[in-house]
Order: sequence, then C-alpha cells, then structure tokens
Amino acid sequence: MSDRIKHYVNKEPFDAKEIEQLTPDQEKLFLASQKKLMWWKFKRHRLAVISGIFLAICYFSILISEMIAPYSLETRNTKFIYAPPQSINLFHEGEFVGPFVYGYKTTLDMRTLKRIHTPDLEKVQKLRFFCSGDSYKFWGFVEGNFHFVCPAVNGQLFLLGADRLGRDVFSRIVYGARISLTIGLIGISISFSIGIILGGLAGYYGGWIDLVVQRVIEVVQSLPSIPLWLALAAIMPVTWSPIVIYFGITIILGLIDWTGLARAVRSKLLSLREEDYVLAARLLGAKPSRIIGLHLVPGFMSHLIASATITIPTMILGETALSFLGLGLRSPIVSWGVLLNEAQNINVVALYPWLMYPVVPVILIILAFNFFGDGLRDAADPYG
Repeated sequence: MSDRIKHYVNKEPFDAKEIEQLTPDQEKLFLASQKKLMWWKFKRHRLAVISGIFLAICYFSILISEMIAPYSLETRNTKFIYAPPQSINLFHEGEFVGPFVYGYKTTLDMRTLKRIHTPDLEKVQKLRFFCSGDSYKFWGFVEGNFHFVCPAVNGQLFLLGADRLGRDVFSRIVYGARISLTIGLIGISISFSIGIILGGLAGYYGGWIDLVVQRVIEVVQSLPSIPLWLALAAIMPVTWSPIVIYFGITIILGLIDWTGLARAVRSKLLSLREEDYVLAARLLGAKPSRIIGLHLVPGFMSHLIASATITIPTMILGETALSFLGLGLRSPIVSWGVLLNEAQNINVVALYPWLMYPVVPVILIILAFNFFGDGLRDAADPYG
C-alpha cells in the first residue's frame, strides 16, 4: 500500500487552443453563436438569398407605391384605351437621347371601329425622373405629387399597356401589390394564432381536449376549400365598404388555413411533452402556456417556418382566385386578382394580351416564397 502512486493535479493555467491545436476556421465555427450558424447556412442557399432580397424589395415597394407608379390610381387616358406597351429606348436615329419612349399614332379601323395604336417614330418623349406628376394621397392621408419617373410633358408612359378605361396597367400592378402582399401577412397571423393555440392545447393536454380539437379539424378539412371560400365571400354584403371587405376576406382566409398547422403542432407536442426538460419545467412550477411557448414550440421552429412560407402564397392565391371570380375584393380596391378579373374574356386576352401581366408578379412571389422557405427551414437547423 505504501507504493501507491500519489494523485497529482497540475494547478498551472493552460490554454485549450494549444492542446487541441484548433485551426482559425475551426475556432470560428466552434465559438460561433447559433444565430451566426443559422446565418452562415442560409447564405449558402443562393436561391434563398436571391428570393429573400426580391421579397424584401417587393414588400418595401408597397410602402412607397404612390411614388413608384408613374400615374395615380384614378388617372384615365381615354384617348389611349387598350394602348399596347411602350418600350424604353436610349438611341434615336443613331444619337443618344437618354431613356425615352415613342408616342402613339392612333387610327380607327372603320370595319371593326377599333382604335389601333402604333408607335410614332417622330414623337420622341423623353422620360422625367424624380419629378412632379399626378397628385395623390400618400397612404390616403398626405397630399403629394412626387414620382420617381414621369412621362414627358403631354406624353404617355404605358410600360405594360393600358386597360379598357385607359388606365396604366403597370401603375395598377404597383398599387395592387399593397393589397395582395399584405393580405397574406395578416391572414397568416390569424391562422398561426389559431393553429398554435388549438394544436398546442390538444398536444399538451390530450384527452377530451384533443378529441374535440381533432373533430373540429376533421370537419373543417372535409369541406372543399374553393366552394367554402365562395360561400363565405358571397355572404359579405355588397354595401360594405372596400376596407371592410378587405379585412373580411383576410379573416376568411385565416380561419380556413389553420387546420394543417394545428395537426402538425399537436403531433410534435405529443412527443416533446414527455422529454425531461418539460418535466423539469413542470416541477419548477412553470405554467402550461410558458412551457408550450418557450420550451416546446421553439423545438420545431423549422417546421413552422416552412409552414409560414407555404401558407402566405396560398393566401395570396386564395385572394387572387376569389377576386378573379368576382367574389373577393372589388373596385375601387385594386389587387392582382381584381386586375386579372378584366382578363376573364378569352377574346379580350387574345386581342390585348398585356391584360394578363398581373399574373407574372403572382407567379414570381409564390416561387420566391418557396425558395426562401427552403433556405430558412435548412438554416433553422444548423446542426442538421
């Protein structure tokens, strides 16, 4: 027993970096916070980054729609009904002029009594930038007339053509983005609130609460979505103001799209509620709302992000479909669905195809949300 080796502890300070010999990249990775890891992983998804920038630009544009649009929402050019799109040029007869468009030469077809607008190469209409143009009320409150781009004095600027009343299609698309993009954000806040609350209660408590919530979900999901949208939208009186109809459509879309999220939240909470950290929170006296909100829901945040990026374009499509059928938003409210309502007649589309241009931003926004959601979903799990 006397030959036992004595226990020796070195009390001298040491540097862990010298022992493990970490490279600078490894040290940067090991010491990074979770937010940095999420950001680094998100940046590797190029399509998600591009889509995020595109969405940010689109949502920023709705704040200054009046300045971006060359014309105000009510401006009509009755002499240029169904005028075709004008192209922006820089050179005229070999000389650099700057951004300009050619004016229209209008003739009347005596057989069909149809106005025919063709470019007049003698009318060079130079564009004005950061200029004073049509008057408007900024967000309906502040009078203004500043525009980033304006047509030439006594000229026209129809980048995407004009409609049946001589209104600029591009300006109306810009104004319509304010309604079509915000309806998804407001709708998803309603559906997420309902889905997380009901799904969280069903998954956390189980028993008769779970039974009731599941039956409600099954009833809602058994109803066909399109006829249900049409029925609920048709209930709203025509005499309601446009802003009330807007919020009514938003609430309808939010009340229908919560069932899938509620079931996902329920299934996740059924498995996570048996974890040790949930038991520890209960023993420490945490309330169920705190356990669900701070301990359980963040555990599947990546799924919530993916659901959000799918639900928002679904609601945009829902509003577009209802307005296209004439049962959603109505004039004077302008949304992409309302604009597409004018393209219901195939004969009109065949003669004036530029009336279908409002469908382009709908497609781009939906694709951008899907790519952006893929990147966020992967970034939400940086260790995966």
